[in-house]
Amino acid sequence: MPDTAESTSTASDLRRARGGVLWAVLAYGSWGVFPIYWKQLRHIPAFEVLCHRVLWSCALVGIAMAIQGQLGAIRSALADSKTRRVLLASTALIGVNWFLFIWAVTSGRILQASLGYYMNPLVNVALGRLVLGERISPAAAVAVALAAAGVAIMAAGTGAVPWVAVSLAVTFALYGLCRKTVAVGPLVGLSVETILIAPVAAIALAVLFARGQAATQHATRIEWIFLAGSGFPTAIPLLAFAEAARRLRFITVGILQYIAPTLQFLCAVAIYHEAFTRNHAVAFGCIWGAVAIYAVDSIVRAKAPGKLLPRA
Repeated sequence: MPDTAESTSTASDLRRARGGVLWAVLAYGSWGVFPIYWKQLRHIPAFEVLCHRVLWSCALVGIAMAIQGQLGAIRSALADSKTRRVLLASTALIGVNWFLFIWAVTSGRILQASLGYYMNPLVNVALGRLVLGERISPAAAVAVALAAAGVAIMAAGTGAVPWVAVSLAVTFALYGLCRKTVAVGPLVGLSVETILIAPVAAIALAVLFARGQAATQHATRIEWIFLAGSGFPTAIPLLAFAEAARRLRFITVGILQYIAPTLQFLCAVAIYHEAFTRNHAVAFGCIWGAVAIYAVDSIVRAKAPGKLLPRA
């Protein structure tokens, strides 16, 4: 009888892990190709695109919550002071992250965005160790050091720290940590986040329109279609990511994140022909080496099914 119970538990754990992997692939695959989407709005300032993204996302998730009859869950989340504080922090983090990513894509800096998301799993390692108490292996420590060397090399070669890449990596890692530690579902959490930031976005757009400074006043029909549809590339991968983060260990989620920066890198070089200099090659070489070391080490340590799951 105990053997049967153990087998059932193992099968359940495996299903949970496989489901988490599928959610992560959906999230990171979407993020990897969405630079193509945001590039269509390159003639509109990033801040204005961000405001539209927030409002259309708020409308989309609000409709989804109403259809599912979960509007009460939003009120409950906002009523709990601890949950409200954590989601307020995650709202600020994802708002900054969205803005930086849109700006990087529309200003021809997709390579920096790619670098940031290559670095992000290694930031996850540090946060997993420092905040969640997850163990870090010697190989992972080497990977983090090698990634830091890559950032230092790029900074030395260009005379400036690649602040876009660093900021994207840090803000998204902290966002993932917030969403992992708050006791709300993915859709509820995203709903609260967009509700919290929507008034700011609405006021900003109102001011721009009142002053005649809104670029969207002169936007084409195609640009308006992309703006109106911006809730989908926002909500779908974020919901998938939140679900993956709930099912998988924080460190494990980082392994699959390599899908996104790889696709972004290919977009930057193959589609938009951004300059890839020798300095980029050395810095990315360090990052790719760090990623390889960490990925192999993580796969070796995650052979047991339980290693794929969050620590209870």
